[in-house]
Amino acid sequence: MNEKSANKPMIICISSGKGGVGKTSFTVNMAAALTKQNKKVLLIDGDLGLANVDVVLGINVRHNMRETIEEGKDPASILVEVEPGFHVLPASSGVPEMANLSYEEQIFLTNTLEGIIDRFDYVLIDTAAGIGDSVLWFNNWAKTNIVVLSPDPTSMTDAYALMKVLNTRYDRKEFHLMVNSAATKKEGQSVFDNMRMVLENFLKITPSQLGIMPHDSHVAKAIRTQKPFFITFPDSRASKAIAQIATTITQMN
Repeated sequence: MNEKSANKPMIICISSGKGGVGKTSFTVNMAAALTKQNKKVLLIDGDLGLANVDVVLGINVRHNMRETIEEGKDPASILVEVEPGFHVLPASSGVPEMANLSYEEQIFLTNTLEGIIDRFDYVLIDTAAGIGDSVLWFNNWAKTNIVVLSPDPTSMTDAYALMKVLNTRYDRKEFHLMVNSAATKKEGQSVFDNMRMVLENFLKITPSQLGIMPHDSHVAKAIRTQKPFFITFPDSRASKAIAQIATTITQMN
């Protein structure tokens, strides 16, 4: 067991203001890239009522976190191994009440999760889009907050709204921004620079630039085959970008 596993895993929450910016695909592929670097990774599907990590990965799910919350089922028994070192904790789909857990249920879930995460180096949480309760408390539980945005102006507006709530309600000041589906590196840099200026002007915080993911047709192809593009198309521009981001993440602590 390596040094990070012997201590505490790095808990990373990946969120976006709006849906459709490629957050789940990014998270799944980052998990695959970290696993490639011999890290033990747990990917938690944090979209508790509309789970889709299992769909993106093409895995068969028999049990999910709903059973942990409602029946006290050990989450360790729910884990699905995607490949050696890469496990998924599935959520339920089409269960709206799961998206609105009570405070007591939230505390119970995070306390239960604390009991299984120490065997991993990295815990990635793919949250729902928006600023719902589950999104906020998963972000507050995590040590590191990544916000995914795209060049779409509504994506930028909603990402700012998410960071504003996390800053004002939970005093979060450190955000790592990842710009997805940029037509060019220049466009991606412009999106980041604009968001940085807004955050500095209105919230007095300076985000860090995690990376820029290029628009790449291999991403959509991989989603249709229900396999990570990092595995299916390892030489693609998207895979090279995700590998670089994974390396950046491993250097954070």
